[in-house]
Amino acid sequence: MTEDKKNITITIIYDGQERIVKTFTNEYRNLMVLLNNTIYLENFGECGGQGRCATCIVKVTGLKGNANLMERNENATIIKAGLDNLIIRLSCQILINADLDKSVIEIVNE
Repeated sequence: MTEDKKNITITIIYDGQERIVKTFTNEYRNLMVLLNNTIYLENFGECGGQGRCATCIVKVTGLKGNANLMERNENATIIKAGLDNLIIRLSCQILINADLDKSVIEIVNE
């Protein structure tokens, strides 16, 4: 595949079940959309990816590069939700790119 379509493998944990999801760079707008499309979650990402509602919270390990940086509303929303933890992220703020390859994503049931 070309650099624009790099293969990405992600381990997703939801309700104690682990599944491997394969995707490629930019196949989905962000991690929230990928999770909704592959796991079919209810009430997940209610603000539509604005980083304001904290309904798309995940625990993430294994991110690389720029995916580790919190931008826009993410940090403030996580702190406001009382979840100040380095592995807690808003899935709507994580782009689907090579920095996500081989990461482990656990969907938080709040």
